Amino acid sequence: MQTLNCLSSYLEQPDRFRDLQQTLRDRWQTLELFDSSDADILIVPSISIDQRELRKIEGCEHYEERLLFSLIRLRNPRTRLIYVTSLPLHPSVIDYYLQLLPGIPFSHARNRLLLLSTYDASVKPLTQKILDRPRLIERIRQALRHDKAFMVCYNATEIEAELSLKLGVPLYAAAPDLQIWGTKSGSRQIFAECGIPHPDGSQRVWTSTDLAEAAADLWERQPTLKRMVVKLNEGFSGEGNALLDLKPIQDLAPPNANYAQRVEALEKSFDTLRFQAKNETWDNFSGRIPELGAIVEAFVEGEIKRSPSVQGRITPNGDVEILSTHDQILGGSDEQIYLGCRFPADEAYRLQLQQIGLKIGKNLAEKGALERFGVDFVAVDRGDGQWDMQAIEINLRKGGTTHPFMTLRLLTNGRYNLSTGLFYSQQGRPKYYVATDNLQKDRYHGLMPNDLMDIVAHHRLHFDTGTETGTVFHLMGCLSQFGKLGLTSIGDSPQQAEEIYNKVAKVLDEESGRQQWDSFVNLPEIAFW
Repeated sequence: MQTLNCLSSYLEQPDRFRDLQQTLRDRWQTLELFDSSDADILIVPSISIDQRELRKIEGCEHYEERLLFSLIRLRNPRTRLIYVTSLPLHPSVIDYYLQLLPGIPFSHARNRLLLLSTYDASVKPLTQKILDRPRLIERIRQALRHDKAFMVCYNATEIEAELSLKLGVPLYAAAPDLQIWGTKSGSRQIFAECGIPHPDGSQRVWTSTDLAEAAADLWERQPTLKRMVVKLNEGFSGEGNALLDLKPIQDLAPPNANYAQRVEALEKSFDTLRFQAKNETWDNFSGRIPELGAIVEAFVEGEIKRSPSVQGRITPNGDVEILSTHDQILGGSDEQIYLGCRFPADEAYRLQLQQIGLKIGKNLAEKGALERFGVDFVAVDRGDGQWDMQAIEINLRKGGTTHPFMTLRLLTNGRYNLSTGLFYSQQGRPKYYVATDNLQKDRYHGLMPNDLMDIVAHHRLHFDTGTETGTVFHLMGCLSQFGKLGLTSIGDSPQQAEEIYNKVAKVLDEESGRQQWDSFVNLPEIAFW
């Protein structure tokens, strides 16, 4: 009942929410003065998407840690930060981030950081857990200087808007009623409005029969199609995708059979869909279609393919800025699942990505969107030095490329150059990185955050603020239970970034492969060192 009251409260006060967001315009320039701004930042890293879809990702309960790069903002001695999580964070994880701050005494930064927890491991979004605890809301409210505060989240829904209203703090994110533009079907509509090439496909449908008819219509338009992709409208990191192979029913391709036969064959073929998420079944997937909706679109074929992306933001003043481009690293049975990224994207198309990103950003800005957006593509090598770019989806939220880039930006206080598509540190050095959320191996199971810190210190794997190279780790809470770790390896060249990344993986393999007693033998040496 409390959740329903929250939603009705927000829906009854949309103007108050937008008025609150309007105050960001007055504070915007101050907030951007990284070294001198006086601000209170409330971080609520709730992944407020369908929790059943989120649970397809191993260790998702620790993904609240992905915004811990925000702690680097404490290098500004006038910034105060509140970070809320479902469960308390390991102290060594917090110490790790605060030790990255150059020129700031550890104790000074720690005194400006308030860590709060709901002590609730249940399967629901963090924001809802906060709303369920009025005394926690009151504690947050009392800790904030409201004329200097703003709230940051992973993605914005009605519950984030409700928390913003209860606290009286503006939410720096697109309003909930605009989130449709970050879905699969909404993305396709914007691509069409902008005249941006994207795969042929369908609008959102709500039943498996309608999905079969949409697939049949697509096949009519493209009789030579070999494969289709079926997507839940609100899937996450590719885990809501499935591949439909048309070869087994190729004899029904247009014009060999009538429409009704094709629809019937396609609907039966859904039982053979190749799902990208582990342990997914058609019975479960089909049950989600009436809840989330689904689309079908042509699979982009190509001998040499890549998956680049562009990230931008829309300021409170309505300006559109390009932040970065990446080549995404994909995995899974059909390379549909996001594993990591390389920065920047290939120079053959990174400027083209920026141009498309600006066009989409302006469309979103006209619709009233705010803050972060990302656009994913499939690029196919045409063999003449050119790449065919097909836009795939818009993410109207923070994504897998957000925290690596923001980590680089906050650590180096550098700048992104639109004319080259490169990032330069304050010393004028171009910087490159390889990042992942999915360095995962069975042998890593049982490693604690403290163990990781020992390994990092002993092998000198940490980020060096002097050379501005090295590795920054995240998702450390995933390590013990899931054998999973995130990291961003930063170098002065693409090759150096790769070498740093590979060294980390090699060292972790060697250290986790040792017998347990070897670790104890090394502990005194590390402690003395």
